[in-house]
Amino acid sequence: MDILRILLSILLPPLGVALQVGISTQFWINVVLTLFGYIPGIIHALWVILSRNGEPATRDV
Repeated sequence: MDILRILLSILLPPLGVALQVGISTQFWINVVLTLFGYIPGIIHALWVILSRNGEPATRDV
């Protein structure tokens, strides 16, 4: 499943983050980063996916 999230993160970074953590603070941060630049959005999405490997989706506060 991580491979699918990584591929989706390259195509549409917020989608990969949403699949990993849901609609949370990390998702909105990724949306803003993607609007500022495509590459920062990809980097953040990959960081979220790879750093939360195996952890359940939780809501950030």
